[in-house]
Amino acid sequence: MTDDSRFPIGKFSRPAAVSAEDRTRFIDEIAAAPALLRKAVTGLSPQQLDTPYRDGGWTVRQVIHHVPDSHMNAFIRFKLALTETDPVIRPYDEGAWAQLNDAAETPVETSQTLLECLHSRWVVLLRGISSEAWKRRYVHPEMGIVPLETALALYAWHGKHHTAHVTELRKRKGW
Repeated sequence: MTDDSRFPIGKFSRPAAVSAEDRTRFIDEIAAAPALLRKAVTGLSPQQLDTPYRDGGWTVRQVIHHVPDSHMNAFIRFKLALTETDPVIRPYDEGAWAQLNDAAETPVETSQTLLECLHSRWVVLLRGISSEAWKRRYVHPEMGIVPLETALALYAWHGKHHTAHVTELRKRKGW
């Protein structure tokens, strides 16, 4: 853990290489993410869910809704990369998405269930990717060429990153 509440587990570091063992570990982390995020918010009151995890940051509720938003985009990006040659994906304004009414009004249970179902299907896809297909990639207009192995590492980190936002807030607040 770091002292920077924006990046409690540190910033994502793009791996120079990803081994088969790394891929297995990253897939296992993606598989575990929904349960860990659910555990992180268990027992929080509506007021606690509406508490920003840091000054100027999203509320816990917004974080919980953001993770499936992000991971749905990732799932689609993986499928595009597996079925097209170097598809150019479309980024989205995650900050604007977090301000939409569904992020404020939808119970967090809905997004927790969505994340569980999404990850159940995503993990099946990930575990079925051949060694050679892991070299496939997509083109992100802001990040450039993103090999699937790199995207896998990113989203394994992403789930832990946002879970730590909640768990570190709980520690700071004594919840």
